[in-house]
Amino acid sequence: MVSKKRNLTALLGTALLCFSLAASAQKTIDLQGHRGARGLLAENTLPSFALALEAGVSTLELDVVVTRDDVLVISHDPALNPDITRDAQGRFLTSKGPDIRQLTFEQLQSYDVGRINPSSRYAQTFSAQKGQDGVRIPRLKDLFELVKAKGSMQVQFAIETKITPQRPDQTPDPERFVQLLLQEVREHGLHGRVQILSFDWRILQAVQKLAPGMPTVYLTAQLPALDNLGIRFGQTSTWTAGIQYAQYGSVPRMIQAAGGSHWSSFWRELNAQNVREAQSLGLKVLAWTVNDRHAMGQMLDLGVDGLVTDRPDIAAELLKERGIRY
Repeated sequence: MVSKKRNLTALLGTALLCFSLAASAQKTIDLQGHRGARGLLAENTLPSFALALEAGVSTLELDVVVTRDDVLVISHDPALNPDITRDAQGRFLTSKGPDIRQLTFEQLQSYDVGRINPSSRYAQTFSAQKGQDGVRIPRLKDLFELVKAKGSMQVQFAIETKITPQRPDQTPDPERFVQLLLQEVREHGLHGRVQILSFDWRILQAVQKLAPGMPTVYLTAQLPALDNLGIRFGQTSTWTAGIQYAQYGSVPRMIQAAGGSHWSSFWRELNAQNVREAQSLGLKVLAWTVNDRHAMGQMLDLGVDGLVTDRPDIAAELLKERGIRY
């Protein structure tokens, strides 16, 4: 009898293992190269995006701002960042540079963004990043053309609009910003391959109005430097387009009420409960920015739908080991 029980236990264990492996094989993860492959090459540059494509990402994640002459360019920072920006003489900026909104695209091209200032904290964080000279801030259209030239006809684009309610002077108003972005996307025939994301939910409300059906990714963070939900300090948020946490009691319910398709959260703020809740409400859950292999594994164990990472090479290796498609 004991032998039969052991055999039954072993069979059940084997069945559960097979089920788990089968579930992993069926799972598809959206592997997003954050700012291209920021851990390896300069962020938001064409070389970085090309490297992310080589790593096999399913989505290129990037940030856009608008120049004085209404050109959409790829930059995380609305103002030139001294940690990564050199002037025409090759000298790193000694302080924050001008707002990109104050510069024409031609003026912007005098700056080099291919290296990290070695004396910055940024350089310590991304010590594996290789520097290059002669790298410029690209236009959004330059990236679209690069991807087309490489024949990457399936790769998606996760485009974050860098806008803040605190500094309306740095950007066009939300609706105008969205109009410029949608025009660029349509001109390149990429309407079905783009998701738009923002911490400023006014942008996402404008997308849902002007391009119904386009995926909108609601970004959230509850950090000392940025709490766009107002939760940490119990405040009314100016970031969430009038949709307040106090009314809904959970972030997933806020995003569902806003009409979003995705929730992209700082990875440390995700747990089994809120991931399940979001998915039960029909939301896809993305974890940003996950660069450590162990942390990536934790997010996969939670069942997230996508990883946003500066090291798509590490993530791709882990997903292959687990038999997860991306």
